[in-house]
Amino acid sequence: MAPRSFRSISTPIIWASIAVALTIAMLVGWIILMVQKMSVTQELVQNTSLLIAGIISFTLITVVLIMFSIFLTREILEVRRQTSFVDSVTHELKSPLASLRLCLETLARPEVVDEQRATLRQMMFDDVERLSTFIDDVLEASRLGHGLRPHVLADIDLDAITREVADTVAKRYKLQAADISIDIAPGIVVRTDRTALETVLKNLLDNAVKYSDPPVRVSVRATAARGWVELAIGDAGIGISQADLKRIFDRFYRVPIEAVRARRGTGLGLFVVQSLVRSIGGRLKVESAGVGQGTTVIVTLPLDVKDV
Repeated sequence: MAPRSFRSISTPIIWASIAVALTIAMLVGWIILMVQKMSVTQELVQNTSLLIAGIISFTLITVVLIMFSIFLTREILEVRRQTSFVDSVTHELKSPLASLRLCLETLARPEVVDEQRATLRQMMFDDVERLSTFIDDVLEASRLGHGLRPHVLADIDLDAITREVADTVAKRYKLQAADISIDIAPGIVVRTDRTALETVLKNLLDNAVKYSDPPVRVSVRATAARGWVELAIGDAGIGISQADLKRIFDRFYRVPIEAVRARRGTGLGLFVVQSLVRSIGGRLKVESAGVGQGTTVIVTLPLDVKDV
């Protein structure tokens, strides 16, 4: 739980606003007084350095107070996002670990038949895969945050890699083949970082499925023209409000609605996607008509990252 002093950002904002207002009021009042009291003004004018120093001092104080207010607000918001992230990480780790422990305890029972053992082993494999994916996302976000991720370029068949990732996501969520439709123009080859592109596809398809209610309907379309390829991943899921569209790429941010809280997540996925897309010379755009109206993510990538 976050410390009490960070539960609300209204108090520091109010105090900082009052301080800025008082400083500005003093500066305006001083100027008015000087205009009204010409004799005082004439005396001050005789000492120009004192007049200039006073104006500069008041201006600096005002600027410092404004900068302090902005910095303090950002820091408080960052602490709140990190606290939310820690809570999400705790839940994300405890759930599969508890499942693994239960499976192991069940496997130790002598009355468990072979068919049940096979089911339990598959459940354990799924939990390990989920943990591995989660850890990879956290590490990727850390590397991106510190600018430590080099790129290795290769020629990649966009249709092949998309179908490969879609198949992995479909197996993870136990979907039918028709639940993720892929329509990619044949022969599109992208020269880029394979790991980066694979991570982008994995996160976007995972989000599209995770934030959709049954029946899941996800579509992937791609076309190439003028040295660029446009990849659109759409779903008919819970959608995103216009206000939240501006913040979904912030690290640790999750849309504060029950439909999102009910699903596992850390608020790192789209941050990682945006950072990776930018690092390979691409652009990212998210469109949604609103809550309950589905979401479409459009990724525009150069056919050859060296041409950017």
